[in-house]
Amino acid sequence: MSRPRYKRSPGEHAADDKEIPVVLPHVVMTVAEDGTMTVTIDGAPHLPEPFAPPWRRESFAQVLDQLTGQRRSPVRVEVREADGTVFTDIITPSRRRTVPKPPARAAVPALPVLYGEGFVPGEDVAVAVVIAHGDAAPDGTMRGLIEAAQLAASPTREMILLGRVSGALTIGHPE
Repeated sequence: MSRPRYKRSPGEHAADDKEIPVVLPHVVMTVAEDGTMTVTIDGAPHLPEPFAPPWRRESFAQVLDQLTGQRRSPVRVEVREADGTVFTDIITPSRRRTVPKPPARAAVPALPVLYGEGFVPGEDVAVAVVIAHGDAAPDGTMRGLIEAAQLAASPTREMILLGRVSGALTIGHPE
């Protein structure tokens, strides 16, 4: 009586068994003399958000957190310095912390908001200190929302809304 093909004793291999290599996404970060950095994933460019400045050496941790968080898996990282030095490491995603839910009757604090007008419907509107972008509503208005802690970090407590197409500009203190 022969054994079924799917059951094998330890160490026993069929002639047609193939080893499957473990493959991690390969991230290459190339740092230029001026501190700017290009990033590729498996050879494909990974670019900053639209209208954001180029990646810089200081962006290293932010980029890796973003990539491991998106994939929820480790990545193989190769850093190529301008002087020819190359570093390689495996970076694992940071542990996701669960934020406890507030009690059912707890009031949610209002977010600081700044309203502007004169924007082209649907245009990208910068919210400065540029920490976010939003889209103008169909009527050309914009509502910039930021966290209270982000606003508290600003010594003037001012926000700026800047229309990338219309050039509309609103500067003020959020409500």
